[in-house]
Amino acid sequence: MNQELVISELRAKAGEKKQGLINILDTKTQMPITIINGKNDGNTVLITAGVHGCEYPCIKTAIELAKEIDPQKVSGSIIIVHPVNTQGFIGRNAAIVPEDNKNILRVFPGDKNGTISEKIAYFITNELISKADFYFDIHGGDLHEDLVPHIYYPGMADSKVMEKSIKLAKHFNVEYFVKSNTTNGSYTSAAINKNIPSLLIERGSCGLCKDDDVKAYKKDMLNILSVLDILNYNKTDNDCTPKEIKEAKYLDSLSEGCWTCFVKAGESVKKGEKLGEITDYFGNVLDTYYADFDGVVLYNTVAFSVTKGSSLVAYGRI
Repeated sequence: MNQELVISELRAKAGEKKQGLINILDTKTQMPITIINGKNDGNTVLITAGVHGCEYPCIKTAIELAKEIDPQKVSGSIIIVHPVNTQGFIGRNAAIVPEDNKNILRVFPGDKNGTISEKIAYFITNELISKADFYFDIHGGDLHEDLVPHIYYPGMADSKVMEKSIKLAKHFNVEYFVKSNTTNGSYTSAAINKNIPSLLIERGSCGLCKDDDVKAYKKDMLNILSVLDILNYNKTDNDCTPKEIKEAKYLDSLSEGCWTCFVKAGESVKKGEKLGEITDYFGNVLDTYYADFDGVVLYNTVAFSVTKGSSLVAYGRI
């Protein structure tokens, strides 16, 4: 049995829950963390929410889980961060940490001597992920994004880690799970560098915090904790079985300008179909984007304004 779970100055003995604001390394930046040290033996699960500060359903889900889970019903331990990016949350800054204008999800495994985003990533890697047996990074549609609920699994990890991650993904009540070939995200870094089965889950859209999304998210997270025998909880049935997407296309803006999207999240698209276009301020078309293959739209930018290099549409081949 884990007699004491320690994260920085937070300490929880077996059967205890502790919550507090933790300073990130040598900075004044604080992160709200809940540690739940179960009454019985078991694995450790890490859940991070709000890496992007305006993805609200996942943050509320994490807050409610942290408040409601009883350590007496836990075997093992649960570490919950809610949210990771407090600066972005308070400032309503989509995707980035305002102090350094970086996306935390793009700087893992981090740097203890780097900017604040890199220090946050370093802290998560070395203080949290290092203690975990399983890792779930929960997300949702940012202020400018619409999406269909889906999951990413680490496609570049060791085959056994990837297989375990896929097995876990199939327990979620989402329509699709997607092979990810990135290597510098939080969950991919955990899977590749630490050999920890990990997933990134997407649910919610457009910076809205809808009760239905939070309820669905909580159901998913409670179910997966039950599947892992970490929480004494009666698993509920899902409405759908997720389909695998092994090939996905991510379109980024080639220009700064005005974006019009012709497709919606969850819709099917055909090869050659026009997905959207960017115009200048006079309505002159700068760039037009077409589908390279038949697939389904995973997410799309709903904002009218876009910057060069920003995300526009993601779609996958089923």
